Amino acid sequence: MTQEEALYLETGQSIAGAVQSQLFGKPCFKLNGKAFICFFQNDMVFKLKPEACAKALALKGSQLFDPSGKKRPMKEWAQVPFAHSGTWKKLAAEALAYAKEQTGA
Repeated sequence: MTQEEALYLETGQSIAGAVQSQLFGKPCFKLNGKAFICFFQNDMVFKLKPEACAKALALKGSQLFDPSGKKRPMKEWAQVPFAHSGTWKKLAAEALAYAKEQTGA
């Protein structure tokens, strides 16, 4: 297991109610069946409100999540590289709050 994957798992497993699952064949964590964080290409991916997503995308190397690789990125999903792993837990908390709003949790 890579250092990146270990931090992703630690982050997801520390969230009460989060369940490990798959999103487009990639590891993710879901809340009430709705994915809110994911792991892809050694980066962590977060589903965020537009303002929070814009801030995450401003981090060097961050990009919109494009799991297909066919230039069809998913809006609201920011893929943040390990170079910014210090922000991963904060971004995961923001993604969790957004998921709670969307699911009524």
